[in-house]
Amino acid sequence: MSQISYTEADKPTLYFIGVTTGKSSIMKVFSEWARYLRLGDCAIKGIDFVPHDQPSRYRQAVASLKSDPLALGALVTTHKIDLLKACRELFEELDPYADLMGEVSCISKRDGKLVAHAKDPITAGLALEAFLPERHWEKTGAEAFVLGAGGSAIAVTSYLMKREHGANRPSRIIVANRSPGRLEEMKAIHRRIRCDLPTEYHHAPCAGYSDEVLGRLRPGSLVINATGLGKDAPGSPLTGAAVFPQNGLAWEFNYRGDLIFLKQAQAQQKERNLRVEDGWVYFLHGWTRVMAEVFHKDIPVKGPGFDELSRLAAAVRN
Repeated sequence: MSQISYTEADKPTLYFIGVTTGKSSIMKVFSEWARYLRLGDCAIKGIDFVPHDQPSRYRQAVASLKSDPLALGALVTTHKIDLLKACRELFEELDPYADLMGEVSCISKRDGKLVAHAKDPITAGLALEAFLPERHWEKTGAEAFVLGAGGSAIAVTSYLMKREHGANRPSRIIVANRSPGRLEEMKAIHRRIRCDLPTEYHHAPCAGYSDEVLGRLRPGSLVINATGLGKDAPGSPLTGAAVFPQNGLAWEFNYRGDLIFLKQAQAQQKERNLRVEDGWVYFLHGWTRVMAEVFHKDIPVKGPGFDELSRLAAAVRN
């Protein structure tokens, strides 16, 4: 595959490294947020790679960003693990989560240094707590079933495992993924954080395997689509025969695409008494946390300021 031709930015620029970046709402939302946050004359630019792209292409992108004084940083999606593997030596600093989890979701510049951040453990927690009933795990004894083992899945499982939640944690965490290699990487990270919750890892080469695991979940359990299916690629990690847990919660990490998983959950919402959530709030927290880091700006995570950012984004999205 050919290399990408990069040109230097002509104004302060935030880059978006993904798969189909031009379809993201951020391309319309960014200018509204920049105006509201008084960021000045700045821009956003997408860089698209195929999933698990060639390491040399990741290195070329990060090296170009590093050398360009008007390239302020980047949000990274889909390629979080692969990019850091390919480019680790280009970063002068890794934040504790990036170092622990071996992924980068945010690239910033600070005091002349290129810094890798892993923001998902923070943003996934903020988004989850926005819809999870109070003391849900403690009251129900429910489990969490995570479909996928990439960066977002690692982040949300790590958040769920935090000891500071006390008794309010899932009774068990179950992960299913098509690639056994990613499962092994996740296991290694969970060992490093000294996970003390019962955790299962299932190699699920096709959706039928995940259907079987889904059917064994306790009532009230949370089911998360943390794969790229539904956005970066069409489809769902579950088949049409999958049955969600009674009184459960279904969380689709994506907010755009064919969103088959979301539609599967919505079709059972009434019968199974499901609470169904898409990835819009996750999108809001994900981008605002990265913009706060890249532009060195204090951006609220709740309250009137965050509500206004949400309103502006929704207006552009609609």
